[in-house]
Amino acid sequence: MAHAPDTAPLIANATTTATATHAPLRWDIFCRVIDNHGDLGVCWRLAADLAARGETVRLWVDDASALDWMAPGARQGAHPGVQVLPWRHPIDPALLAAQPVADVWVEAFGCEISPEFIANHDHLTGDIGQKSLKNPVWINLEYLSAEPYVERSHGLPSPVLSGPGRGRTKWFFYPGFTPATGGLLREPDLAARQAAFDRTAWLAAHGIPWQGERLISLFCYEPPALAAWLAQLARGPEPTRLLVTHGRAAAAVRAAILNKINIEPPSNGDSLLLISYLPALTQRDYDTLLWASDLNLVRGEDSWVRALLAGRPMVWQAYPQADGAHHAKLQAWLDWLGASPSQRAFHQLWNAPQAPAANAPWPPLDGAAWQPTAQAARSRLLAQDDLCTQLIRFVAKTR
Repeated sequence: MAHAPDTAPLIANATTTATATHAPLRWDIFCRVIDNHGDLGVCWRLAADLAARGETVRLWVDDASALDWMAPGARQGAHPGVQVLPWRHPIDPALLAAQPVADVWVEAFGCEISPEFIANHDHLTGDIGQKSLKNPVWINLEYLSAEPYVERSHGLPSPVLSGPGRGRTKWFFYPGFTPATGGLLREPDLAARQAAFDRTAWLAAHGIPWQGERLISLFCYEPPALAAWLAQLARGPEPTRLLVTHGRAAAAVRAAILNKINIEPPSNGDSLLLISYLPALTQRDYDTLLWASDLNLVRGEDSWVRALLAGRPMVWQAYPQADGAHHAKLQAWLDWLGASPSQRAFHQLWNAPQAPAANAPWPPLDGAAWQPTAQAARSRLLAQDDLCTQLIRFVAKTR
């Protein structure tokens, strides 16, 4: 499958220029793990990318256990420039008092900094007689969406009207898909690493007995359409190996099979669906899984971005919301993508709140037809500044 032109040198040079004009800063990133590890995944990628650019980062998180497989050694300090600290309630006063003053506070996904962090900053700067020190630039890093409000809201100030932070200003920073937003997380060397990737060697190293069949990676919640889709793959028209990620996706697939859903082979008795269950992958190994696959089914936010940057045909499962707000989010992204009718039809089935009828026709899962759209989307994103470059620039301007 063709790769997009390697733009890594251009991106790396632009990043170096953007980050070399200021002294490194100290960042506090605050993360609450709600579910599914996506919030921690995004926060870790942000912390690691900032540190790789020379910044110093403290990642305050209420449950960092998933980092043990996501980024081995992170909790033990094995990643230079990043310190992972426990965000407890109440937080240990001695731990807090021992930390140097931060230059930037980042609230990820609307989590709110505990009042004691603000009070501690004021206490430390007062005690050491440095009232002239600037307050930290206070960033509210929002959820990713392609909806129009993102461009309107990105970079807007929000005055703090109560609590120990009263009189300060938060700044809304919205990730996004267009130059008028905060961009997407993308390491400067990502394109170069993908260009050097060896699919055959990677599959062999992971014990996947690939014989040339179509490869589809699956990272999902529990889509009601899953059983019907597995049945469709089993019937063809071409052999498929499903690379199922650890956790909820693997449990959902196993449950579908255990419940004897209608995954039946063709009349000749030969199923065209092969399944490989993968162990928990590090973030970098998950990226390579996306590069190895002919088609990627992803979910949430972090894997959504990485699949787009992989430049492979993809299907996205939005995080289901009770009020159905995720459908507007899905449609806005499909519009940005320039999705074809078959892509739109597949996404509607995959994100539907109920299982399709047993005889419902499935749109063709045609990776070759979807590939130009995927490559065009990747090229547009690589031509834009990434999130860390923009965030560093925004903080420098705001300070």
